[in-house]
Amino acid sequence: MCTEPLCRLRTILLSHKWYIEQFMLVLNLHHIKGVRDRFEHRYAPADLNAGADDFVIVEPVELAFDIYKDKDQFRLAGAVKTVLELPCSRCLEPFRTAIDAPFDLRYQPHSKADSEAEREVQEDDLTTAFYENDEIDFGQLMHEQLYLALPMKPLCQNGCQGLCATCGTNLNRTTCDCQPHWDDPRLAVLKALKKES
Repeated sequence: MCTEPLCRLRTILLSHKWYIEQFMLVLNLHHIKGVRDRFEHRYAPADLNAGADDFVIVEPVELAFDIYKDKDQFRLAGAVKTVLELPCSRCLEPFRTAIDAPFDLRYQPHSKADSEAEREVQEDDLTTAFYENDEIDFGQLMHEQLYLALPMKPLCQNGCQGLCATCGTNLNRTTCDCQPHWDDPRLAVLKALKKES
C-alpha cells in the first residue's frame, strides 16, 4: 500500500520527462529531450538547511522554473519562494522574512569555462552558471538565490532601536539608565587645545 507522500513523489517523478536524483536536488540533463519544459517542486526545510549559517529555512521551499534547452546549454527561468529566519542586524533577535527570489540563469558545461582565456567579467557572466557530469545541483541553485535575496542590513522592524552599547539591553523591549557618551580618543588633543584657550 502506498502512503500519500510516497504516491505524490512517485506521481511527480512519473509526470516529468527528466530524471531527478537524490531527493530531487540534482537534475540529470541527459533526460531532457524537449526544447522547453516546466519544473515545480516543494522541498522540506530539512532538505536544504545544511550549510546555511546566516539564516534558517523555516517553511517549505518552492522551486518553479521553465527550462529551455539549446544543444548543451540550458536556461532556467523561475523563482525560489520560502520564509527564512535570520538575526536582526541591530538587536540580534531572530525574525522571519518572506523570500521571493526570481532568477534567470544560463547553464553551460564546465568544460567551456576551462577552455576560455582570462577576460574581463561581462554582464552576461553574472547570469551564467556551469554544470558538471550533465547534472545541475538544485541545492546549490536555491542556496545561491536565497543568499542573493537577503537584505543588506536585515532588520526585525524598520524602527528597531538595537542594543544599548554600554549594557547590551535590547532597547525594543525595555529601556536602561545608561548614558550613551563616547569621546573619540583621536580628538583628545584638539579637546585639550580648546580647554587651554
